[in-house]
Amino acid sequence: MTYAAMYQQSLADPKSFWEARAAEIPWFQAPTKICEQDANGVWRWFVDGVTNSCWLALDRHVDEGRGDQIALIYDSPATGQVHKYTYAELTTWTAQVAGGLVRLGVGKGDRVIIYMPMVPEAVIGMLACARIGAIHSVVFGGFAAPELASRIDDSRPAAILSATCGIEFDKVIPYVPLLKEAVSLASHKPVHKIVLNRPECRVDLKAEGLTDWLEFEEDAQPAPCEPVLATDPLYMLYTSGTTGKPKGVIRDNGGHAVALAWSMRAIYGCDPGDVYWAASDVGWVVGHSYIVYGPLFGGCTTILFEGKPVRTPDAGTFWRVVQDHKVKSFFVAPTAFRAIIKEDPECKLKSSYDLSSLKYQFVAGERLDPTTYHWLKTHLGIPVIDHWWQTETGWSICANMAGVELLPTKPGSPTLPMPGYDLRILDDEGRELGANQEGAVVIKDPLPPGAFPTVWGDHERYVEAYWSQFEGFYLTGDGGYRDEDGYVYIMGRTDDVMNVAGHRMSTGELEEVVAGHPAVAECSVVGIFDADKGQVPLGLLLLKDGVNIEEAALERELVAMVRQQIGPFANFKRAVVVKRLPKTRSGKILRQVLRKMIDGQPYVTPSTIDDPGIIDEIADTLRVRGVMC
Repeated sequence: MTYAAMYQQSLADPKSFWEARAAEIPWFQAPTKICEQDANGVWRWFVDGVTNSCWLALDRHVDEGRGDQIALIYDSPATGQVHKYTYAELTTWTAQVAGGLVRLGVGKGDRVIIYMPMVPEAVIGMLACARIGAIHSVVFGGFAAPELASRIDDSRPAAILSATCGIEFDKVIPYVPLLKEAVSLASHKPVHKIVLNRPECRVDLKAEGLTDWLEFEEDAQPAPCEPVLATDPLYMLYTSGTTGKPKGVIRDNGGHAVALAWSMRAIYGCDPGDVYWAASDVGWVVGHSYIVYGPLFGGCTTILFEGKPVRTPDAGTFWRVVQDHKVKSFFVAPTAFRAIIKEDPECKLKSSYDLSSLKYQFVAGERLDPTTYHWLKTHLGIPVIDHWWQTETGWSICANMAGVELLPTKPGSPTLPMPGYDLRILDDEGRELGANQEGAVVIKDPLPPGAFPTVWGDHERYVEAYWSQFEGFYLTGDGGYRDEDGYVYIMGRTDDVMNVAGHRMSTGELEEVVAGHPAVAECSVVGIFDADKGQVPLGLLLLKDGVNIEEAALERELVAMVRQQIGPFANFKRAVVVKRLPKTRSGKILRQVLRKMIDGQPYVTPSTIDDPGIIDEIADTLRVRGVMC
């Protein structure tokens, strides 16, 4: 079937289209109710289906005779280790860890926070939660204690799984002090805190009031897979909101399994036994969907990589991993390749490796700029596939389907909407726009399987943030357009969320930290273009009257505060003192205007601004500071 035929079928008769996809995977009880609205009016998929995501990822492959196949490869240039685990070994290990959780009293519907680096135990922890019907919430290991504390209070976990450290290049990052501070800051106090004692950072865990992971596993009785409904939650994953308060995106079991299992074949061109690598982190949605669940649902071999694209040991590390493990399909953010280009612009290191196994290069997480696209095309000589999706959707909104029909690519475009996504471009009044007219990118309901049905504990926020602006349409928060061939172009966020090296962060959460400095009266943080990171935050500050502080010293103090309270990955390095901030008469700061002005993009100063001259005034200040040319 061609892409066009498949896409039209998915829109004309979505129930039959997704019923056929659901029949492609095994169930404890196959669904008969394919798509129905719940009590909140949200369309839910496969509502009477019964399954278990751990069983689908592990046990059933063993039952089907693939127990000796390699399921997970842990490749850690950070520690010099490579370990391979079969489906049978992962199943046994996961059942043991699940039994440890059961022994602690953790069960179906309970939450478990996983605050871990890229080690096999992080994957095992996720699957163990899925096995017993608990809801895991993975928090990226780079998050600072206040961010972890906010997630503890929101999810109220029964247990936390962690490790003594993570590793960034050659630097060991201790986690235990961060974990202890987060628990002290949080109102909710988790009873059980299980910590993996890594050789790189040994800790006397008993003295710290923590449980050693090995003792936690020891003598536990292996736990069976708990049957769950397709609509039962599998995990929650926090994403930044414009208010600064993170939103816990909920993922269900059934729709998630159907969408991801199908996507492995249809989008990524991978069959059972193929080696697939997503060079991301389990703390982000890519890690959930395409390090852990998707490849294992599909019976593939997945790679867990603890390292960086450069300095582990050099800019050839990606090519080494592809060669050593015979990767067929590789997925990474453009930021990683820009780091490689900076250190090896002619791609000379690639010549030392055999990349004959690599058939497809996928990129996502941020816009693929044409320069990086052409560099990859030139040096890899294989299809380079940009695709676009979000934490909220869990899998691709737009892509080029390697397993169905590869269409011509256009630099800057993630090609066309995937089956199930009725994508439109609307103006501010909700009118659909024609070709090459930029507006809000929205998706008509129902969203396809795998997309989120709500956010944890606050369905009103789900409706307000995503469904209130255009009735019947999901607001992606991105702006863009479609060309005369229907190709989609995503031009950037329309809300106050920035994308720093593939990591979504709210301007609100950064502003909360910056405004906490005693010298700062008011501030605005905007995400501005950066050739390496995609975007980086820039702080614009108003000082309190009578404050006497050197601007360079203030900037250093603010950088340190953001690193401590949010994390170094925020890449907050610039802060500029200004005399005024541009606001509408209602008091809203014009962040979009500031961002476009700084990036050299066309912008329109709204008539509601109290003084249009403020924009030029700020531009002059930024030129003096070297932020703008």
